[in-house]
Amino acid sequence: MQTKRVNFTNDEGLTLSGILDQPQTTPRAYALFAHCFTCSKNLKAATNISRSLTDAGIAVLRFDFTGLGQSEGEFADTNFSSNVSDLLAAVRFLEEEHAAPAILLGHSLGGTAVLQAASQVPSAVAVATIGSPAEPTHVRHMFSGAESELEKKGHAEVNLGGRPFTVKQQFLDDLETHELGETVAGLRKALLVMHAPLDAVVEIDNASTLFLRAKHPKSYVSLDKADHLLTREEDSLYAGHVLAAWATRYLPAIDVSTEETLSAESGEVVARTWSDGFRTEIRAGEHRIVADEPASVGGTNLGPSPYDLLSAALASCTTMTLKMYASFKQLSLESATVRVSHGKVHAEDCADCETKDGKIDEFRRVLELEGDLTDAERQRMLEIADRCPVHRTLHSEVKVRTELG
Repeated sequence: MQTKRVNFTNDEGLTLSGILDQPQTTPRAYALFAHCFTCSKNLKAATNISRSLTDAGIAVLRFDFTGLGQSEGEFADTNFSSNVSDLLAAVRFLEEEHAAPAILLGHSLGGTAVLQAASQVPSAVAVATIGSPAEPTHVRHMFSGAESELEKKGHAEVNLGGRPFTVKQQFLDDLETHELGETVAGLRKALLVMHAPLDAVVEIDNASTLFLRAKHPKSYVSLDKADHLLTREEDSLYAGHVLAAWATRYLPAIDVSTEETLSAESGEVVARTWSDGFRTEIRAGEHRIVADEPASVGGTNLGPSPYDLLSAALASCTTMTLKMYASFKQLSLESATVRVSHGKVHAEDCADCETKDGKIDEFRRVLELEGDLTDAERQRMLEIADRCPVHRTLHSEVKVRTELG
């Protein structure tokens, strides 16, 4: 996933801060993500969901609503209508700079705002909500202790999600002007409603209401034991994977006849890296692997680095060798775990190295043997580890012959 910070202007002339997450290749489509009430674009759940979509070839724009995160403006001056307006400003940004969004996605009240805005986004073919209220007025209960002060002074400080916010009476008044029933019924776009049955912030009945109002094609996915904010990483990752699979059904089919496919003959490993990063597709026979470099050196960390793969080869070969030896000797080995780390060390610091100048590669290998083994058997298996074929290859004379294909 390639991440780029972007800014755009809303109807009030305020600068809104966004993040555009893009796949390594040309995006198949663009999606617009609206975060939950008083949250920001940097919520971990939003990041995980975006990553799942980019893995499916879909670029995602997530941004901070006015007065939140890094966007300009005062939260007290915003309301549900201004959120919808900000969403449409984000749509215009994508249209002008990239491509109009085909997918609209919203979390909590952001999902309700997405439903309200969807009719004004003709490019959108699919809309998804996560833990969203069936009506904007659902959030009124969050101000129940401040209603008298709001009526008297016109503003009040309330605690929302553990943080103090100043809210004006106009926020509550604006909620009453929106009715989503007919809007959802006339959506004319594919709808996915995702909700956790145990959501204590937005009750599951909201999902039922949205689903019953909508016309087909519509889908519902239960988020099982997740909480409202999808704070457990496994919950947001699951939501993202399901969302990505669902969304691609409503996008134009990929023309596989024009796509270059990577294939490998038996006993052959093939790798291909594109011009826009370090992400590398590897095909070993029928098996597919992705390699990459960490972000610290310009990669996107979508897979292990080449040296990680080399360490993996040494580690896996070692465990297999130990397993074969234990089976042959009928030893009580339950499992063998091998931890390998790679680094560069100065040759002069290596007492048992033949090379004395410059730096050398050093692999550190730690064996963890589970089972009813004697000390002598454990010591023998430590010796057997050095007989691993990959270990021997690393210590042998190796020639790499390269030619143009």
